[in-house]
Formats: sequence, structure tokens, C-alpha cells
Amino acid sequence: MNTRVSAAATLHADQLTLQAGSRTLLDDFTHTFYPGELWCIAGPNGAGKTTLISTLAGLLRPAKGHIELDGRRVSEWPLARLAQRRALMPQASHDAFSASVLDVVLLNRFPHLNGWGWERDEDRTAAHAALDTLGLADFAARDVLSLSGGERQRVALAAALCQDAPLLLLDEPLAHLDLHHQIDCLEALSAWTRGAGRTVMFSCHDLNLARRFATHALLLEGNGVAHAGRARDVLTPELASRAFGYPLVLIRDGDDEALMPALRPLLRPYARNEPA
Repeated sequence: MNTRVSAAATLHADQLTLQAGSRTLLDDFTHTFYPGELWCIAGPNGAGKTTLISTLAGLLRPAKGHIELDGRRVSEWPLARLAQRRALMPQASHDAFSASVLDVVLLNRFPHLNGWGWERDEDRTAAHAALDTLGLADFAARDVLSLSGGERQRVALAAALCQDAPLLLLDEPLAHLDLHHQIDCLEALSAWTRGAGRTVMFSCHDLNLARRFATHALLLEGNGVAHAGRARDVLTPELASRAFGYPLVLIRDGDDEALMPALRPLLRPYARNEPA
């Protein structure tokens, strides 16, 4: 995308604790996420991936601790300015009325508009560039209500890119996509991160795609424990088996690697929520 490059953003979680009812999802977590890093947030269902992304975006208050963006607490940012610094793609998009794909993507340019809020040429250029990045250039005039689930998901990702924020928080951006488009989207995010020193964090259930494309991973166990670091140091058979409650093994074929379920899990030492 040949759009204006925003200054890099640094995100910091300070002693963050997240809860769901009486459950502690994340306990006293401190970490800094730097520009140029592509983070995968992984973990079993209910581990707190969506809760964490919403908290990082400033939409939810943590039970303890706080989030800082560029050294300032997210809760203290003016909303319009915050929207220029971080973009959020929620897990699901709901289209209440008919609109062109281009107009839907243009909605994410709102934080950059001035005066009466009319789109400028640069806003339309940014929208077209985002669509082109995800192979959606021919979709600009399509009615969003005519799209399949996978096509709508790619449009939502294009809208987030169009917002041109240096921090991108994506909740299940690969949902509803076939393998070909999953890889296309991850390649686009990888290039988008490297090319401008931006930070991307996305939740994902495919550990092998995460190991291939993400530079870093945050693995949530859902019991307060989290593991953060380089993707291949975190998404290991040992840590993933414990988090998902099922034994995994690492299969190698030359330079290629893949995490696979163990073929004969006669013993399940990693089973979650089971007595020792």
C-alpha cells in the first residue's frame, strides 16, 4: 500500500490481569510489543484471546494493571486520536444495510477526516490500495450484502489496513477463509508490518500458520498463565500440548516443520481440567 506511513507505535501491558467471572484468564502479565513485530495470540477456546484484544484496544477495563500506547495509558487517549494510532478488526462484522465495498472500507478513514467529514482523494486512494493489497480491487463496486463470509472477512481486514494506524489488532482475521486466502492475508500482513515498522497482533487457531508467518507468539493457557516470545520458541509441542490439553508432536520434513496431534495419545498428561 502506498499510503502515508504513520509513526511507529509501541504497546505495553503492565501487570495485566484479566478475568471472566470467577476465572482468571491472565494473571499479572507484563510485556512490551515493539514496531516491526507480527504477533499471534493463540490458546484454546475460552482462554481469553478476544478479551485480551479488546483490552489492548482500550474497549475493556482489566481487573488489574493497565495498557500503555506510546507511553500513555490507553484510557487517557482522546478517542479520535486513539483511532489514528490503533485499528481494531473485531471477530465478526454485521452489515445492517446495503453499501458498496469501497464505501465500507472508507468508513475506517473517519479518524483522519477533517471539517465536514467528506472523503478526500487520499482517502479513496488509501481504500483502493487496501483492497488491492488483499486481491479485492474488482470488489470495490460490489454490494457488501452480496459477499460470502470469506469475502466479507477480507473486506473487514482491508478496512483495518485502510485506517493506516501503526498498531493493528485483529480478532480471528483468518476465520471463514480457505487456505489460499489465509496465506495471502498473512503474507500481506507480514509485508505490511516489515515495510513500515508497524505492530500487528492477531488471534489464530492454526499453530502451523502462526509458526510460519508470525515473528512472535503469545500463548494463553486460560488459567492465568501466558507464554510470550519468538513464535517458534513459544509454539512448541510441550507448551502447546499443555495449553490445548492434548499431546502434540513436531514433524519435520527437511526445513519444513508442523505441529501434529500425537497418533497414539494413550496417556494424556497435558489434559486440562482433569485431576492429576
